[in-house]
Amino acid sequence: VYILSALVAAVAILPLLLKVYFPHFWSDCFNLVNVVWVVIKFAKRRIMSVLPSRQSVRFKKARWSERRGHGCPVLFMGNEPAFVFCWLALAKLGCTAALLNTNIRAKSLLHCFNCCGAKVVITTPELGDAVSNVLPSLKELSVTVFVLTKQWNTPGMKTLVDKIEEAPDEPIPLSARSKATFHSPALYIYTSGTTGLPKPAVFNQGRLVSAMMLLSSNGVKQEDVVYINLPLYHATAFILGFIGCIDTGSSIILSRKFSASQFWNDCRKHNVTVIQYIGEVLRYLCNTPKVKAFAAFYILNSLQNHRVRLAVGSGVRAEVWKEFLNRFGNIKIQEFYEITEGNVCFINYAGKTGAIGREIFILKKLLYYAFIQYDTIKDEPVRDSNGFCIEARRGETGLLVCKITKFTPFTGYARNSHQTEKKKLYNVFQKGDVYFNTGDLLKVDKDNFIYFQDCVGDTFRWKGENVSTTEVSDILTMLDFIAEANVYGVEIKGHEGRIGMAAVILKEKQQFDGTQMFNHVASYLPAYSRPRFLRIQDSLDITGTFKQMKAKLVQEGFNSAVIQDPLYFLDENKKSYVPMTQEINNLIMSGNIKL
Repeated sequence: VYILSALVAAVAILPLLLKVYFPHFWSDCFNLVNVVWVVIKFAKRRIMSVLPSRQSVRFKKARWSERRGHGCPVLFMGNEPAFVFCWLALAKLGCTAALLNTNIRAKSLLHCFNCCGAKVVITTPELGDAVSNVLPSLKELSVTVFVLTKQWNTPGMKTLVDKIEEAPDEPIPLSARSKATFHSPALYIYTSGTTGLPKPAVFNQGRLVSAMMLLSSNGVKQEDVVYINLPLYHATAFILGFIGCIDTGSSIILSRKFSASQFWNDCRKHNVTVIQYIGEVLRYLCNTPKVKAFAAFYILNSLQNHRVRLAVGSGVRAEVWKEFLNRFGNIKIQEFYEITEGNVCFINYAGKTGAIGREIFILKKLLYYAFIQYDTIKDEPVRDSNGFCIEARRGETGLLVCKITKFTPFTGYARNSHQTEKKKLYNVFQKGDVYFNTGDLLKVDKDNFIYFQDCVGDTFRWKGENVSTTEVSDILTMLDFIAEANVYGVEIKGHEGRIGMAAVILKEKQQFDGTQMFNHVASYLPAYSRPRFLRIQDSLDITGTFKQMKAKLVQEGFNSAVIQDPLYFLDENKKSYVPMTQEINNLIMSGNIKL
């Protein structure tokens, strides 16, 4: 009796003990079960059809449904149903399509055509002029250009809609894609180009099938309505959104572009239950104007009067996470980490604010990833006397690398072995091993949660100290008059490292206060982290996926002869940010102002 009573008591008290000493035990267990389910599902997909019997796409007032019983083509199109249908048709033909950023022009556009070996371009009338501007060069490359319309007057560009209407309705024979395997390239998705020209990352068929299960593994069901307003040429919208909905059979609400002012109206109108985000999207939603006190109650109810239950994406900062939930209701934020060409992925299944994932011992051993010490001055990993990398200690920032294996492959960039090779690290922990270099600096806390710190190129060193651009940006945007901040380091002749500089946007109807800003950065940042130069812009340059671009800003530095924007300098004596003058510039360059 005593033994039985003891067992009953132990069972009764076990959940309490687990909650106190192992608060994430059950979420870890559920995650492991989920991983096993995904692996089993992936194995089944290798021998079964991956397409469900029901899926719909809604765009504006129209709705499309689908029921199912050579050279590289480029899709240069915005968000519209034709994008989806063109890719599906090309996939059935066995073609490897490249998804092109619609914001690029001229030389960058030609670069993207060249680097994937494009022979066919499919575009829309809205983007026809951008293509016609490089048409002579495309002709030299023997590239055929199709425009999705029945009439087009530009010589050398062909219409496509009339030809589609004349095409036969017979099913495409399986022989068209009979040679495709799970290792065959399925599509090319370009990197965002924050540090240079975009590169086409190769998604093979196997990775496409495994990635399409991300939505379902996060609890998205057939009855869900998924809102896609990020550009379809980006992996988050295309893979996580569109391809993920092929797996779940969920309906898609497709928007031409992201609009903070229209976002919640669309969600209410279409009964959206799942939204996506990337980069600064949630910050943009939080930055929408707040209302006066007498209307606050009404607007709060209006903002939270929606059916959105889940937000899936990456790149949300902790303070934005909290503000988003505060303003827009009890929405589960499912933050994950993955880069376009990468071979490792983390998911914050426990919902820890600010974290991008959680480290589990078993998964770490299966995936063979590690956080290694990184020297930001030499811009390379730290190695021991034997030439091997050193793992970062818990709580210490380290470079994320993942071993390249059959289970975690790195398929590289199309037709670019040089750039592919640059992403590989050799002899990391033993002679002959090869790891993928993510270029991202992360750290793991005492509770095994993983936090993003910076990209390697976004961390600079000044006065012998590492400066995190993300941390400084967060501090600057705490000020009442600053809406956004892009922090970077610039070189000064005669000084080692790079000194801090920030490009900022002021909030509407707000004035810059140099004294207040000085007091703010002096209160929150050590001297080496404070931006010594400030540039006020009307808008910040970002990629199509809302990532801030720094290369041009770094190149221009604080040269007032080049920069037309208002420039300020942190004056220690006046304890204020003062207008940058040629005299100040001369004193800095001559070394008469101590930095």
